[in-house]
Amino acid sequence: MIKRTLCFSNPAYLSVKLNQLVISFSDKDEKKTIPIEDIGVVILDSPQITVTQTVLVKLLENNTAVITCNSSHHPIGLQLCLDGNTLQSERFQKQISASEVLKKNLWQQTIQSKIYNQAMFLQELGIPVRNMLLWSRSVTSGDTKNHEARAAAYYWETLLQSHDNFKRERFGEYPNNFFNYTYAILRAIVARNLVGSGLLPTLGIHHKNKYNAFCLADDIMEPYRPYADRLVLETIQKYPDTEDINKEIKSMLLTLPVIDVKINKQQRPLLVAVAETTASLAQCFAGKRRKIKYPTF
Repeated sequence: MIKRTLCFSNPAYLSVKLNQLVISFSDKDEKKTIPIEDIGVVILDSPQITVTQTVLVKLLENNTAVITCNSSHHPIGLQLCLDGNTLQSERFQKQISASEVLKKNLWQQTIQSKIYNQAMFLQELGIPVRNMLLWSRSVTSGDTKNHEARAAAYYWETLLQSHDNFKRERFGEYPNNFFNYTYAILRAIVARNLVGSGLLPTLGIHHKNKYNAFCLADDIMEPYRPYADRLVLETIQKYPDTEDINKEIKSMLLTLPVIDVKINKQQRPLLVAVAETTASLAQCFAGKRRKIKYPTF
């Protein structure tokens, strides 16, 4: 079953009754209820939201990712379940003891998939990608020649040609805010599924920033970024005169978990595909398989 993504941008009071999330609004008498088990991601995007402790407990017990936004509506916090898999301790040990050779091989697979998916997206837009495909095939163990950076430079240079002098920067000008918001959703989806697969989101195969609690999520989300990019581009094209993330923009970007991706030769909603990816990663750490299941654009 596809889990729902809920975004609360207006004042609301959230409580629980009979395993149902109860949503009350200050300006309305009616209440809405949603089964907790149907929820995959919750985004709290208003300073006037009241959440009971029971709500947080029930959401986390259901392995729901809870995202908190700041006054600029940018996601800054992520809560995840600490006990998302019955074999968690065993899988933590396998992950922690993984050799550098294995981690470099897994990173090679990740970057090959990322560059290939970027290339396929550019090709969909009618942009030449021979160099991208060559770089994808040339990625070595650990990406020691940094083909990821070469591909990224070409990708961002050609992706938004209609936006003069666009530079992809975390705190850059529009439409960076659209990309940041969508990547935050993607990151939450990946982190949620890593926990569900019994893995530790903090311990990356490549990212090692000591201040980053989600290094592995940042690693594994890489091949999925082009899907987020396509959604952002579609949003920009639909709302060309809107630079702020308003209600309509959010509604479109929040469809990310349910967009179709091709994985293992089958179409799957992105949320389900990520679960396949993280489950295969756990098997790689356990020595039961050698390849991560990544989507192909």
